[in-house]
Amino acid sequence: MRLVKTPGSWWVEEGQQSVTYYKGGMMVLKSVGIGAMVLSALAVLAGCADIGSLNGAGRPAAGATATKSLYDRLGGKPAITAVVDQFVANVAADGRINSRFATTDIPKLKGHLVDQVCGATGGPCSYRGRDMKSTHLGMQISSADFGALVQDLIAALDKFNVPAGEKGELLGLLGPMKKDIVEVP
Repeated sequence: MRLVKTPGSWWVEEGQQSVTYYKGGMMVLKSVGIGAMVLSALAVLAGCADIGSLNGAGRPAAGATATKSLYDRLGGKPAITAVVDQFVANVAADGRINSRFATTDIPKLKGHLVDQVCGATGGPCSYRGRDMKSTHLGMQISSADFGALVQDLIAALDKFNVPAGEKGELLGLLGPMKKDIVEVP
């Protein structure tokens, strides 16, 4: 599995299957397979506004409006917080990248991640941290490091049964940050 970036789009490839997550501001599905379904991710959560909704109960009911924000479709701040908590736990257990976070203020990081996802998905939060380029400047983060981080997020999303559509939509919102984070191809 690898993360691929080209001008204006990026996707994750696994064997012959690939999914384009972001292209010109829209999510585009390149090809479908089991790997593609799993990798059309980096969304966050599914459900209503409670943690119990993370197990799929929060899908829009028949007749629900399609105008619900991604924030609402994902389950709001409690659900985003649960996924971020799992994501950070996954990163902490990931020997490929956990050393990069050895001196990080984890509670502060979690708060920033929740606010960033909450705001990006149409929620009421405001991200007040530094911009991605300044934050990661000089850290020599590689594409492999970024790919490991994406895999850890996907695992957190999958633990909470986040639907593929919401995962892909969130990936489309977060994917463009890669250019500001990765310094080493």
